[in-house]
Amino acid sequence: MSFNTFGHIFRVTTWGESHGPALGATVDGVPPGVPVSEAALQHWMDRRKPGQSRYTTQRQEPDLVRILSGTYDGQTTGTPVQVMIENMDQRSKDYGNIVDTFRPGHADITYWQKYGIRDPRGGGRSSARETAARVAAGGIARAALAVLAPSVEITGYMVQMGAHAIDRARFDAAQIEANPFWCPDAVMADEWAAYLDGLRKDGNSVGAVIEVVARGVPAGLGAPIYGKLDADLAAAMMSINAVKGVEIGDGMAAAALTGVDNADEISMGPDGPVYASNHAGGILGGISTGQDVVVRFAVKPTSSILTPRASITRDGAPTEVVTKGRHDPCVGIRAVPVGEAMLACVILDHILLQRGHVGGAVGELRGRIG
Repeated sequence: MSFNTFGHIFRVTTWGESHGPALGATVDGVPPGVPVSEAALQHWMDRRKPGQSRYTTQRQEPDLVRILSGTYDGQTTGTPVQVMIENMDQRSKDYGNIVDTFRPGHADITYWQKYGIRDPRGGGRSSARETAARVAAGGIARAALAVLAPSVEITGYMVQMGAHAIDRARFDAAQIEANPFWCPDAVMADEWAAYLDGLRKDGNSVGAVIEVVARGVPAGLGAPIYGKLDADLAAAMMSINAVKGVEIGDGMAAAALTGVDNADEISMGPDGPVYASNHAGGILGGISTGQDVVVRFAVKPTSSILTPRASITRDGAPTEVVTKGRHDPCVGIRAVPVGEAMLACVILDHILLQRGHVGGAVGELRGRIG
């Protein structure tokens, strides 16, 4: 069995390990005639790559992406697009002390229990390094969306680090790329900087919550019952290494609302339905409404920390684990472009599914009803 592929029509298979010679993705189902270049994909890779501030791992990877197949004269041909990113700065010796031990909070023990063998160098496939391939695939998805659905705009940002959440009243989209945390709240960005500096110096780490939004998504994407757009989004975000929770729209907070509060009232506008609110996160019954699609996911603290933690060896003997090497004190920071990439892949996949299932736009609402 192989479980390294996601998507229905736009299908992405990632391959490679954290400390192998390279990693990458095979992207199938890409429509022909989409302008794609290594330079265009590199823009998205550069937003995710490590070592860009003191708040991320200092592993120095240029993350240069190469397109090996599926394009001609700068356009996709309709055949599989193969992309590769070479690993240039592995320090496998940093993991010599955990070859026979399991890091608490990491996938070491479950990989061993499942396969009876594991790659201890950076966690192999369980490493966040694998997400570089997803970002490359997301760049291809964005290029296809620019052709098929140019109204779609995807933005991600961090809304919480540890127990410290942004103030939505101070939300400023211009701040998102103005600080190392993708934070839309300039005041909170400063607080996070001081907070993370302290954790980093203590050899500790912290989790985060990321929000990704797709604007301009056409209504009608997704299908009942097992092809729901939100179900595929939840699976896509949950598949990101270190993610422990996903919610759509108000998510868990919806449980505290009444039916009156939660209902997104509808009126008819000059160009179609208008919603008074968006508690549903742009999806009803698994089908997009045309509103902003809003997804949040929680990223756990980095499991590779310098603080000693109790564990066991492969023989079951008690031991203490200290993980050396270069690690993100808050891996959620670099999860922002990964979440954007996964959202782009799923939205494109459902646009292609919609075209194949019902063709052009159906069930349009125009003018005044009644």
